[in-house]
Amino acid sequence: MRWLILLLVASPVQAASVVPNFTTGVVTSETTTRTEVTEIINVVEYSNATSYTVNGTNINIPANPFPGANYTQIDPGAPFQFSETSMTPGISSVTDMSRTTITDSFTTTTSVFTQ
Repeated sequence: MRWLILLLVASPVQAASVVPNFTTGVVTSETTTRTEVTEIINVVEYSNATSYTVNGTNINIPANPFPGANYTQIDPGAPFQFSETSMTPGISSVTDMSRTTITDSFTTTTSVFTQ
């Protein structure tokens, strides 16, 4: 019964508003970011024809060179250079490479506020 009397006699409760007591403020935030990108490049080049090339110095090369032709030195005993390349249809070159790019960034943000 005492509780009932206390409830009837008690006054209602009200919330008081909260007012900040600061006048200025500063907030600083720092962000660090690292981005790493790896690129992998694979290139395969194909040839669909047959080719034959010959070059050199101090070499007698006929007008229509062909594999197995009789190539002779112009001045026997003198220095010479000779190169022949024969390519058939198929893979002519393969390129494989990778590269990594790393980017680091650092950002500082400062906010100033007043009341």
